Amino acid sequence: MKEYLLLNLRALKGRAYPRVVGGTRELSWIFFDTVLPLLTVAAYVFVYKYLGTFEGPQQEYIAQFIGYVILGGAMTAYWMNVLWSMAAQFYWEKEIGNLQLYMIAPMSRMAVLGGMALGGMFYTSVRAISTIVIGVLIFGVTFSLGPPIYLVLVFILTLIALYGMGMLFASLYMIYGREAWHMSSLLTEPIYLVSGFYFPVRYLGSIVALSASIIPITLGLDALRQLMFTETAGIHGFLPVEVELVALAVLSVLFLFLARHSLRFMENLGRKTGRLTMRWQ
Repeated sequence: MKEYLLLNLRALKGRAYPRVVGGTRELSWIFFDTVLPLLTVAAYVFVYKYLGTFEGPQQEYIAQFIGYVILGGAMTAYWMNVLWSMAAQFYWEKEIGNLQLYMIAPMSRMAVLGGMALGGMFYTSVRAISTIVIGVLIFGVTFSLGPPIYLVLVFILTLIALYGMGMLFASLYMIYGREAWHMSSLLTEPIYLVSGFYFPVRYLGSIVALSASIIPITLGLDALRQLMFTETAGIHGFLPVEVELVALAVLSVLFLFLARHSLRFMENLGRKTGRLTMRWQ
């Protein structure tokens, strides 16, 4: 048991290392991954600034909404990383011929994906922090922070649940034979809308917001906004932070559990049939 645990820890480290080192090897990538996404963020910021020129009660909330956009733009980095570097990972590994090596290696497939997740978190966090810093410097956003322990817990649980979902998608893409590229493209923009990346999700209505809460970043982003802009937390927040913390913990356990069983099903399918996709008649 001890040797198996050490083996999985080495596998986790081995898969995280290329993403940590590779993310800084080509410095031009850091520029494009950090600066270019700010163009979309800036578009929404200028829309809110324009709305602030009109007389009305909404003027006092314009500064908070600009902050919401900056934070949402930073969190898009994690969603894109989950879609393209986690969910589609086994599909791409199959395309380049590495998937067989993962299947016959004695370590757990969860360790492989866990290492990819840790490496992706590091590289993506660099981009997210840069987006927030640049956005604050350019647009003058100010924060009124809540309890730091809540901030840390919300952020960690959001990432665990989000990358757990990515692990689940990684196996589902393989099992059902869907084209990962098309599926990832299909999910990108709709999630931007229903998860409230550029506006508080509560304004989509309770039914849509509750439905979107199955996606961890919806609740995580809403909780982070309430904790980083406490002055308007009760006005624009969807659910109390404590409730969202519990929900994120449940989603973390749920997605990791489903990912584990989905990966096992994929392995068993490969052993029994010699293939890793479902063929529908």
